[in-house]
Amino acid sequence: MSTDIQGMQSDLQAAGIDGWLFYDFRGRDPIAQHILSLPDGMRTRRWFYFVPAKGTPKKLVHKIETQSLASLPGETLYYSAQEELRKNLKKMFGRAKNVAMQYSPKNAIPYVAIVDAGTIELVRGSGPKVVSSADLVQKYEARWSAAQLESHLSAGVVIDRIVREAFQLAAKSVREKKTLTEFDLKNWILKEFDAAGIWTEEGPDIAVNAHASDPHYGPTAESASPIREGDLLLMDVWGKKKTPGSVYYDVTWMGYLGAKVPEKYAKVFGVVREARDTATDLIRKHVAAGKPLQGWQVDKVARRVIEKAGYGKYFFHRTGHSIGEKVHGNGVNMDGLETHDVRHLIPNTCNSVEPGIYLPEFGVRSEVNVFVGEGEARVTGAIQNEILALLA
Repeated sequence: MSTDIQGMQSDLQAAGIDGWLFYDFRGRDPIAQHILSLPDGMRTRRWFYFVPAKGTPKKLVHKIETQSLASLPGETLYYSAQEELRKNLKKMFGRAKNVAMQYSPKNAIPYVAIVDAGTIELVRGSGPKVVSSADLVQKYEARWSAAQLESHLSAGVVIDRIVREAFQLAAKSVREKKTLTEFDLKNWILKEFDAAGIWTEEGPDIAVNAHASDPHYGPTAESASPIREGDLLLMDVWGKKKTPGSVYYDVTWMGYLGAKVPEKYAKVFGVVREARDTATDLIRKHVAAGKPLQGWQVDKVARRVIEKAGYGKYFFHRTGHSIGEKVHGNGVNMDGLETHDVRHLIPNTCNSVEPGIYLPEFGVRSEVNVFVGEGEARVTGAIQNEILALLA
């Protein structure tokens, strides 16, 4: 994969930014390494790569590592002494009044808040104002190719099937009075993943009753509860195909180990479902109308539904996250709570929508994936409309 300098320059011009400054020290910025398609190599000293909105890119590297950015186009400047570094930084920027870096004011978007404060001060001291590269980053880190979308859809078909079968296994175990713990069910899912060519870095999260009140509960052999009749069962399952470049599919479903779902569970699920659908409808309408939409705005409409129903304090995470080659990607998050994500939803990206209500005795969440295409947005998999009564 080659570095798209022309594309970057077009994006910089459209955003009114004079340049994009990439900086790294000992691999601290994986975003820079990925976007620039840097091959493996010895880079033990600080390096800078500046892509101006117009003109030729410039490299600034240490004199003992002259080849560290050899794969990139542009003029090379060198330094060894501190004074030389500062002098060549100023030369690199030329007349640039502002430069984008992997920086976020007040750490508002932690996913791109990578450059250390001292380096920001160093760059500011060289003349230009530093602005966030957050919107630029997602154009290069979060957009999917057609092949990646296909990998997501095909993984989704397999994962939806495995989730259904996992609920069936839980119900069968209860009927036959066989012991099946959360941890057992997790391991069964992972074996099915492996057999079907699906891979995940971690998870899935399998939780009953109060364990489902912890959004990131992961059962272990020691912590796992047995799955029994009358239990509410949450399954948060994510995975991707084993082929390189594949992207994740990530869903959460709810089941009840009984013939009829109790009203106390159905009521809370109904609120969560409305919040989920309100958020996905907002995305669909804005994308269809060509209207800009920021991540915090999606979070706001979902959160408003839950607050109106009186459960506001029990929804304590963002509404959704970017999905990519990692399950939590570097694109816009549906977040106005943990952060105030002002990045816009852009074409060829995907995010989860997963509101939840976590009461002390049980938790409920429903999660779908929404793909934003050119002029339309859609949920990419099955949609749960009620808690599954597993012993009906």
